Order: sequence, then C-alpha cells, then structure tokens
Amino acid sequence: MISSTNPKDASSPGPRLRDITSGQWKSGTAAWLGWLFDGLDMHLYTLVAAPFVAQLLQVSSPADPMVKRTSAWIQAAFLLGWALGGGFFGRIGDRFGRSWALSLTILTYALFTGLSCFAQTWWHLLIFRFLAALGIGGEWAVGASLLSETWPKSWRPWIAAVLQTGVNLGILLACLAVFLMADANPRYVFLVGILPALIVFWIRRSVPEPTEWQEARARDPKSSPGWTELFRGPVRSLTLRAVLLCALSLTAWWAFLFWNQQHLRNLPALASWIPADRERLVSAVFFLVIASSIAGNFFAGWLALRAGYRRAISLLFACFFLSMAGAYWVPRDHTQLLWWMPWVGFFSGVFGLFTMYLPPLFPTLLRTTGAGFSFNIGRVAAAFGTVFFGIFAQVGDFRPALFLASFLLAAAAGAALLMPEAPQTRDVIS
Repeated sequence: MISSTNPKDASSPGPRLRDITSGQWKSGTAAWLGWLFDGLDMHLYTLVAAPFVAQLLQVSSPADPMVKRTSAWIQAAFLLGWALGGGFFGRIGDRFGRSWALSLTILTYALFTGLSCFAQTWWHLLIFRFLAALGIGGEWAVGASLLSETWPKSWRPWIAAVLQTGVNLGILLACLAVFLMADANPRYVFLVGILPALIVFWIRRSVPEPTEWQEARARDPKSSPGWTELFRGPVRSLTLRAVLLCALSLTAWWAFLFWNQQHLRNLPALASWIPADRERLVSAVFFLVIASSIAGNFFAGWLALRAGYRRAISLLFACFFLSMAGAYWVPRDHTQLLWWMPWVGFFSGVFGLFTMYLPPLFPTLLRTTGAGFSFNIGRVAAAFGTVFFGIFAQVGDFRPALFLASFLLAAAAGAALLMPEAPQTRDVIS
C-alpha cells in the first residue's frame, strides 16, 4: 500500500525568496542548467535534420523523398531512446540518488550529441541520437523529482515555469548556433552539444541528495520497489492515465516540432531562396515559437495556482489545439504563418506544468521511475507518430500531417480531466 508523509523540505511553507535555503538554490540551479543543455542538445538535430541527412544519403536536395523518410526514422529512434532513458535513469535516480543520476544523464547526452558530428552514414546518426536521447529522457525525470522534493509546495508552479524556461533557452541557443553556422557544414553544429559536460563536476561536488529521498531510503535501505509496482494497486490507474495524457500531447508536439521545419523549407515562395537564407528563416521561426513559450510557461504557472493543475492543463491543451489547427487548416505562406506561430508557442507552455505535477503523484522511492515512465513513454507514441503523420505529408506540403496531428491536443484536453489533482505528498510503498 501507499503511506503518506510530510517531507520537511518539500511541503513546508516558504513563500518568500529569502526563505529558500542554499541546498534548494543548488538543486534548482543544477536542474535548470541540466534542462538548459537538455533543450540545446535535443533540438540541434531537428534544426539541421534535412540538410545533414541529405548529405549523409548523398542526395542533392533536402526535399528528396528519401530524406523525409530517413530523417523521420532517425527522429523516431531519438524519441524511443528518450522513453527508454526515462525508465532506465529513473531507476538509477530512485535507487542511488537524484544528484548522482543527474550527472550521469548529462554526461550521456553531451557525449553522444558531440559524436553525432562524426557520423558517416545515416544509421551512425540514428545510433548516436538514440544514445543521446537516453540521457535527455533520464534528465527530465531526475531533474523534476529533485526539485519536487526540495522546493516548497507553494513555489512549484513557478519553479515549473522557470525549469521549462531553461529548456526554452536551450532551444534558443540551438537556434542561435544554427543561425550563426548556416554557412558551415551542418555536422559541425553537433559539437556545440558537448558543452553540458562541463557542469557535471560542479553538480557532483555541490548538490546534495534531497532529504525526502534520504529519509525514505533510511527507513528501509533494502527496499527498492521495481517498475512493475507502477501497474499494481492504486498506482496502476494513475500510471495508465498519465501515460495516455503524455502520449497524446507529446505526439502532437513532436509532430509539430519536426514537420513544421520541413514544411517551411518546402513552401513554394521559398523555392528561389538560397539554402542559407532558408535555414535562417527556419531558425528564426523556431526562435519565435520558443520565445513565445517562455511567456506561456509563466502563464501556465499562474493559471495552475488559480484553477489547479488538472483544469489548467486541460484548458491550455484546448487552446493549443485551436492555435495549431488554425495555423494549418488552410494553406498559408511563411508571412501568414508568422502570425500563428507565437500562439502555438505560447500554449505549449502547458508542458512546463508536467515537471511539478507528475512526480508528486507517485511514491518517493518510485517517483523518478513513475514520472519518467509516464512522461517519456509518450515519446514512444511520438516516435511512431512522427513516422505515421509523415505518411500524410506530401513532398513539398506537410500541412495535412500537421493539421491532423493537432487533433491529438483536443484529445489531450479531455484526458487531462481524467487525472487527479496534485496530492500533498506520497511516500513509500510498503
């Protein structure tokens, strides 16, 4: 069964900034930096997928149908690795500690993102992206649990917004790197992804393990519930509902992130542009989406404080659906799409709420595993969804795929209403 506790560091009042302890600042900084570089390494590929895969396949144009199919399979492998990494590193985080696991995830995605530069064939790149994704998926689960166990409950919606902003800024850094390197060989962009490894030594030296995790381990050091506990007792229903919500929403979001880049590159009005100018436009539009999502993160936190996580998530996904469907309902040129992209980005801020909403739903010694599995199993659906919606994408017109994918967000809005409201705390399975 599940027994409850009242962890000192997570649920005690701390509404004022001066009440935040040194340990909390360190854990927050470590998680934020991890997410910053998470966003950087995550999106370097989506921004250069078409030209780099075309180079590896030795075809003359990024618009070649073979590029579309191959780049989609590489992205699918990345999303599958993300899902598996959430479960794998989630178990490490629950058994050996959040700080230790966080360091390991960052080293993993930094190493294999950098190695992507040296890919000589498309399947080399697929393997490197899959292995990098193991670390990125694990970092989400570990970082989210670390903060949910160390920061006061009243701060969590804002911490969720700040944490998601770290991802957004990392993505903006990826956009900047691609923009500045538009004239260079696209493979060299991946060398930027090695930078995250530099923060690992500080994390291992300075960031302590959460008190809540240490107390849970001390009560029964030999007890370590396995992932099968996610499908037993009252936790099973929660796991299945969380997986449904994440699978629907993340499939739609990653379909947008991946196919919108291809859609822009292949708009008829851009056919006469030189490749470097086309890539700069793609980077600028992506920058606009992610910059708008930063504001959306804080709006989502504000809404969660007033309406509760469950209702806020449902409402935001409904608005997300309307903005994405509106963008692709009819054919639009790149200037018209610029009016819709900020709204798509703004309502994508809903994903920031998941970081502080999902982990406390699960018991302490199953928290990183549960949150990582539920959120990242959605990546498996997103992996297949990237390929599936690509079937509806004709070369030169990816609008139908994007329009159809938007309806998953409407379904996610309904699935959110099936979720429980955030609990006070949950502790151990006994």
